[in-house]
Amino acid sequence: MAVKRAFGAGVDDESTLVKRDKVIQYIYLKLTALGFPAEDQGEISEFLEVAKPLLKNYTEKARLLSSHLSPIGTRIQKYVDDTFGDYSHDLNLTLPEHPFILDRHGLARILSLPSDGDSYETDIVKSYRTSQGILHNPKEDRRTTKGVFHVCEGGLPVPHDKKEVPKVTFARLMHEALHPPKDLMRLPFTANQKKKAELFAGLLLRPIVVPEVPGVTKEKSMEIRFFAPGNLVSNLDFVESIFGNAGDPHLPENDAALDAESWTGYTGCVILAAHLSFQRAIVVCHERKLTQLDPRFDLPPTYSPRRDLASMEHLWASGRIPCKARVSLANCRVLETTTT
Repeated sequence: MAVKRAFGAGVDDESTLVKRDKVIQYIYLKLTALGFPAEDQGEISEFLEVAKPLLKNYTEKARLLSSHLSPIGTRIQKYVDDTFGDYSHDLNLTLPEHPFILDRHGLARILSLPSDGDSYETDIVKSYRTSQGILHNPKEDRRTTKGVFHVCEGGLPVPHDKKEVPKVTFARLMHEALHPPKDLMRLPFTANQKKKAELFAGLLLRPIVVPEVPGVTKEKSMEIRFFAPGNLVSNLDFVESIFGNAGDPHLPENDAALDAESWTGYTGCVILAAHLSFQRAIVVCHERKLTQLDPRFDLPPTYSPRRDLASMEHLWASGRIPCKARVSLANCRVLETTTT
């Protein structure tokens, strides 16, 4: 890994690499600062013992600034609050406050395997150490968004080949995405330790949108914030290998808003949520009442109930999902539902 911030391809020059054991020390330092102290690791434990006063000072400052987001995080959170403020009383749509920030290229790769192991396997992804590096083999490698690309209403017109969903659907999905199960939050790096770190990993990208044309235009890029549950940190390794790593989003030098000539003005946010699937029905309805004659729904009057979703107002109206439900047409509420 390069001593200076590294970007994707071309960072494997032996003359500019930091030794892996130094990177591991840095990882343990960050984990301890986030409240996940390392087990007895010999030299690493001695190093952390020396740094303990500094870490306590950092932890206290982080606690006092727990609600303070990075510049890009503030822009994203403001958009979310302005757009989905009507649902804030029921749903928590706050971005992760203390993720493991991948501020150097290559951290995600080391974090994707146990500190003392060469493989890591879940029902979602399998990662192996090879002579060329680390191989990530996901359960599903989908190369297209055809049929699954959903766009929230309220913005620009939705293309005919995409599916539009109401705001409440997106709000519920985002709430679920930001609250994954504990096993999905466990960091592979600490998989073989007694105390496992459970947290989000965060990555900042500045992918090029407009290439530089000498004498005509300067290079321009957008900013994208990635969040992934710790168990899916291997996905961020894949992403930064293509788009690079733009460093710590909290630092002024990485704030796109202070780089007006090179920023397109566009901000993006990606939240990985492998625990969401069509097996969890999110109910959606339009202002008009649903009827059994609506061709977009598979809503027979009777079925074998499996899960009660009486508290949800909407059924995913953007297309056919493997769901059967009984609907009260008087108030357009789903009384119970099951997946098939």
